[in-house]
Amino acid sequence: MGLRKFKPVTPGTRFRVGASFTEITATKPEKSLVVSSKKSGGRNNTGKMTMRYMGGGHKKSYRLIDFKREKFDIPATVATVEYDPNRTARIALLHYADGEKRYIIAPEGLQVGQTVVSGETATPEVGNTLKLANIPLGSIVHNVEIHPGRGAQLARSAGAYAQLAARDGKYATLKMPSGETRLILTACLATIGAVSNSDHANEVLGKAGRSRWLGRRPRTRPVAMNPVDHPMGGGEGRSSGGQPRSRNGMYAKGFKTRTLKKYSNRFIIEKRKK
Repeated sequence: MGLRKFKPVTPGTRFRVGASFTEITATKPEKSLVVSSKKSGGRNNTGKMTMRYMGGGHKKSYRLIDFKREKFDIPATVATVEYDPNRTARIALLHYADGEKRYIIAPEGLQVGQTVVSGETATPEVGNTLKLANIPLGSIVHNVEIHPGRGAQLARSAGAYAQLAARDGKYATLKMPSGETRLILTACLATIGAVSNSDHANEVLGKAGRSRWLGRRPRTRPVAMNPVDHPMGGGEGRSSGGQPRSRNGMYAKGFKTRTLKKYSNRFIIEKRKK
């Protein structure tokens, strides 16, 4: 997995840095694991815009990803590593010994032909899924569950990983990608390794049109708006806008938005770095 720097043959490719796609082994997805995906354009069921700066973009179909990995003790062979337009990470197609096929998020270093397994008997190797109770301390993990059986919710984007720091009783201490240190039940599942496509953060789109292909519309600066549209709008000439805030008046810098009585506060040992 690497990056490709383009030659400046056009203005759009002058600064463009894209993925090399050298790890991709198949161009067409598994038909049985693909469903249609409908775009909302940021509109709700009445047609009113509820999210700004969304719309357009290339047509995409959704790949069904197995975040639960509940097929315990059944070995699976990695058939392909594929591109997924719905996420930053690569995905891998698994062929299970019982004939079933499933997609998973591909970890860094996963190769075609490799065998992966989940369950109590699994070894702590890249791509295998175990309970946090059975993973060696200091291990790098991704696709971490918050509640047992609900499926992976943490460390799922490109290059993301959490580190298992300690275990005490029924809780494990994990250092999150954000820098937060948090307690998670040892009965929760996690997959060994870091998520693939770690170079995604270094990609450069190169032109506005590529952003439109991804379904992102241009973002209007609040200070360029009128007072009726935004608290930072209006003023004579080019005014700075005063205190940075959101459209509904919530301060943008230094103002804590986390609920004081949130249920998960007691599980957080160290807050994320600012």
